[in-house]
Parts: sequence; C-alpha cells; structure tokens
Amino acid sequence: MGRYTDFFAVLVTGALLYAIKRRRKPSLPLPPGPKGLPLVGNLFQIPSELQWIKYHEWSTELNTDILHLQAAGTHIIVLDKYEVAVDLLESRSSMYSGRPRLVMITELMGQDFSLAFMNYGERWRKHRRLAQQSLQATAFKRYRPHLAQATRKLLKRLLDDRDDGKSIPHFRQLAAETIMSVAYGIQIQQENDPYVKLAEDANQGTNLQKIEAGEQDNALTEDVLRNTLAVLYAGGSDTSVSTMASCILGLLEHPEVLKKAQVQIDSVVKPGHLPDLDDEPSLPYITAIVKEALRWREVTPFGGLHTLSTDDEYKGYHLPAGAIVIANVWAMLHDKNVYADPFEFNPDRFINLETGKVDYSRARDPELVCFGFGRRICPGRFMAFESLWLLIASLIATFDIEKAKEKVHYAPRVGFKQPVRRIQPVRQVTSGDPKKRKLGYDRIEIPRTIASSFPLADG
Repeated sequence: MGRYTDFFAVLVTGALLYAIKRRRKPSLPLPPGPKGLPLVGNLFQIPSELQWIKYHEWSTELNTDILHLQAAGTHIIVLDKYEVAVDLLESRSSMYSGRPRLVMITELMGQDFSLAFMNYGERWRKHRRLAQQSLQATAFKRYRPHLAQATRKLLKRLLDDRDDGKSIPHFRQLAAETIMSVAYGIQIQQENDPYVKLAEDANQGTNLQKIEAGEQDNALTEDVLRNTLAVLYAGGSDTSVSTMASCILGLLEHPEVLKKAQVQIDSVVKPGHLPDLDDEPSLPYITAIVKEALRWREVTPFGGLHTLSTDDEYKGYHLPAGAIVIANVWAMLHDKNVYADPFEFNPDRFINLETGKVDYSRARDPELVCFGFGRRICPGRFMAFESLWLLIASLIATFDIEKAKEKVHYAPRVGFKQPVRRIQPVRQVTSGDPKKRKLGYDRIEIPRTIASSFPLADG
C-alpha cells in the first residue's frame, strides 16, 4: 500500500510541477531562427568559421533584425542591426553586460583576471573604473609624446628594412612600444626585446600549449606581468596591427585615395615636419581613411559576447535569461542601407562634398559600432584611434604605397581562428621613387615608397 501511495505522491507532484512550468512558460514567442534538430537545435548548422556571414544570411532570409539560435540547450540571440544593439546593449545595459563562461580562455588559459572576459559585477566595476580613468580621452593626451616617438622609430625601421617584407612585424613592434611605454614606462629597444617575446607568447596561448605538453602545473598564471601583457596585446596589438594592414590593402587597391591624402597633408603640414595629432582637425581626409579602415575589414566581427541576466521582452519577442547575445558587428558595418557599396574601400563616404569636412550624415561613424556597446565598450578606444591616426598620417606623409611590379595577384582571404582577425604578409617588393621627404626634426631622408601586397589570412 505504501508503495502505491509513494508512487501516487510522486505522480501528483510531477503533474503539479509540469503545470506550474507550463503556466510560467512565456506567452511571447522567441525571435525567428532557422529550424533545428531535436535536443541539439542549431548546433550542427552553425559554421566553424565566418559565422557572422551566415548569421546575417539567416537574418535576411527570415526578414528579422534579431535572430534566435539554440545550440544544445544554450540560447543565442544575434543582433543584426545597429539600432537593436543600441536598444538592448546600451539602453538596457544593466541586463546585458554579463559575459558567458569561456572555460578555455578564463580557466585553462588563466585569463579570468582580464577585464574583457570578467563577468559583470563589483570586481568588474573596480577594474573598469581604473581603466577608464587611465585611458579616457582627456587623460590619454599626456601619452601623445610616446606615440610620436614610437611612430618615428617605426618609419626609420621601415626605411631600413623595406626590402625584406617585415612591415607587419614592424607594426607589431610599434604596438608593443606604445603599450609598454604607456602602461609601464618600459622602452622597447629592439625587435627581439624580451618583453615583446613575453607578450607574444602569452597572446599565442603558451599556457595552453604547456598544458598539452604536460609542462604546466595547476598554478596557471603566477606571473602577473605576463598575464597583463597578454591582455594588452589581445586588446591593443592585434587589433591595431590588423587595422593598419587592412588600411594598407585599401590604399593599394585605391591609389587615388593615397594621392588625395598626400595632397591634403602637403597643404597643411610644414615641409620637413611630420603630421601630429594637433593637425587632426585640419586633416579630415586622414580621419576619413582611419574610419574606413575600421569599417571596411573590421577585426572583431562579433565584438565581445554578452549574456542576458534576466528574462526580457523586445519587439514582441521573449528573450530568455542566460542567453548569449551577439552583436553582429560585421553586418552592421556592411549594411548597404547605411554604407553605399559597403564592400568598397571608400573614405569619401565620410566627407561632406561641400565643406570637405568629416560628416556622418551619409554614413554612420564606424566607431559607434566597432568598439562595442554599453558598459562593455572598449575603454582603450581613444588610444586605439589616436595611435592609428598618427601612424596612418605619418606613413602617407612619408611613403608611397604601391603594388608590386610583378603581375602576381594575391586574393585577400579572411579567417577567424582567434578573437581578432590577424593579417600576415606574403611578400613585399619595393620600387624606386625619386621623390624624397624629410622625416620630422630627425632630418632622416626617407623615399616616399613602400610597395607591398598584403592578403588577409588566418593568424
């Protein structure tokens, strides 16, 4: 008798729980998404690379700017339009500022201390507050001399090594010099500087390699300096270097843009001097080139992943708590309704045809998208922009950027194996040009020539 009573009690309890669950089930539907399989959902439909393109294709096919996927029980919300990202990630940022648990990065690779991967909470707020105080626009002005010095050294290295195809490593060294100088006051002396080697090893996942080789104990990250440099490189080195290489690729394909920029620099900057950041208001076309480089081949197609802390409703859809929320930055920066011919490198889209000044009435400022949204926006965005602006302006002022004379075509190929897309050079060929310029107060003679062919490839 007792056995039947227990069975009946379990049955009634189960029925009640099921009824309660049914009653709590949201009446609103989930956002549209591709039909998946039982249990696994869309797990096997999500591609292993170029996911942002597939997500945009699904959004277009389903005529939705907010896409829902389900992968083995995990809800994924993809935001395809800028306006939706602003509505959710900025206007409701207190609900959308979490980070998903990334076991590989935070636990196996020891990056749990990183502001980029840290979950939303008091610990994150303290780190964020410190980063903002150090890197906000007004505070960063005191670091401009560091940027200028590192940029001049880069120009000299490019001149000395213009025949050996080392442009990308030199750009990476520039990022290292800037970051080390600003963060720690460390002056990088040469390409194989031990601090650079330390940071590169950390950025390439050396801790994980040691785990696989059985060389790493349970204390994955006892060297605080190494881990901090890894974060700086992940946030500053790869992104800046990749954007710079993308800009060179755009200038190679559009020499008329380079010539137009050189004419503007010649009309503003005194002979024998390099442009500096105080010249930015007078060099709007350089600013437009930097903006287009950030947009054209964005280096973080998804930005940072967000998580939703509580159930939410938007445009008649139910957004479940715990969902991973992705801003499809690639789709937003290549929206044909915002950017005419979005796959063309065209800085003129940001220039007012009448005044010649920077104007975002015809095309949205890419900085509103590429650096993230809400409370998770990149705190180093001012440093990133000023570094890129000064580097691009200085290169355009001192070098001609030309395609190699050989009739060899390298089709750009973009991959995504790391948090950012990295660019590697295949080769570099330099052709002569009799035109010469003076390099700042150092009076170094530099021919205005750097002929390169850069494909975009997996790093």
